Amino acid sequence: MRKKSYLCGTDYVQPIGRQSHGTLLAKHASMRRSIYVTINQSIKVDTISYRTEFPNSHEVQHEWVVIDATDQVLGRLCAKVAKLLRGKYKPSYSPNMECGDNVIIINADKIRLTGKKMTDRIYLNYTGYPGGQRELTPEVLMKKSFNKHLKAGMHPLFIRVMKGMLPKNRLGRKLIENMHVYNGPTHPHEAQNPTVIDINKLK
Repeated sequence: MRKKSYLCGTDYVQPIGRQSHGTLLAKHASMRRSIYVTINQSIKVDTISYRTEFPNSHEVQHEWVVIDATDQVLGRLCAKVAKLLRGKYKPSYSPNMECGDNVIIINADKIRLTGKKMTDRIYLNYTGYPGGQRELTPEVLMKKSFNKHLKAGMHPLFIRVMKGMLPKNRLGRKLIENMHVYNGPTHPHEAQNPTVIDINKLK
């Protein structure tokens, strides 16, 4: 029998006899003591069966879901939407892959913020020039969302909040494009056959 390493390079198993059912009784000499072990030679392990599988970009299925934002708290809603965009509710989640769904949010104008955050919370922007610091409140961003010159589905308030909950890299910039927010109850994505989900049932 060929020598096999168990604890260190000098340890080996010495066969001393056989038992029933095709097992081999061996003597393991290690650290100045003898240990009798039973080796089953009939077991064959398939190494592919316990390999960790990572999803491929071609294998991931991106679904379309619709969420009603009526009377929902902005921060708690966006936290769940961020998980949907990243795909954390799927068993095939991988942090470096775009494995999430496309999220459509309707009735965004009926979102609410607790306390006086709608008028008192301040978002800061900086243009890069001296004196270029700008202050914005959620109320101002909500009014900007009604601007007809904005691209459809781009909501300034939701984009500002979601950018803080997604990765700050190329993946995060790509994921935020999968979010489409509309103030009214309608959306132009009927061709994708989106599924309406209850955001309150997600954790």
